[in-house]
Amino acid sequence: MRRIVALDIGDVRIGVAVSDPLGMFAQGVGVLPASGDWLAELAKIVHIYDGPRLLIGLPLRTNGSEGPEAKKIREIAESVKASFPLLEVFFWDERFTTVIAQQSLLEADVSRRDRKRKVDKIAAAILLQSYLDSGRK
Repeated sequence: MRRIVALDIGDVRIGVAVSDPLGMFAQGVGVLPASGDWLAELAKIVHIYDGPRLLIGLPLRTNGSEGPEAKKIREIAESVKASFPLLEVFFWDERFTTVIAQQSLLEADVSRRDRKRKVDKIAAAILLQSYLDSGRK
């Protein structure tokens, strides 16, 4: 089974998580800056994990509809697809992943500075674990 790399794309940072080879567990692996050439950094990750499937978090509204944020993510995904035409790219609902990640870090008594550095990576792991868990039901 190919691994899955998940991206939680924000305005400032992009959280990155990866599944284990069996597709059971998600692990946050990094944070990319949303400005600049983050696709080059993503290329390194894609190479490390040997052409994984790519899961992109889609920020749906609380009623499940797509708003301008989701449209923006779909446009970014098109540039990702153009850069990596051989990868399967798909979307998963990312509602509340950042809120859950922030709450988890607060409960773990992580300092404010460390929370800021880790929240996007944790949110990507939550996004990916949600997807992985849905396949086991």
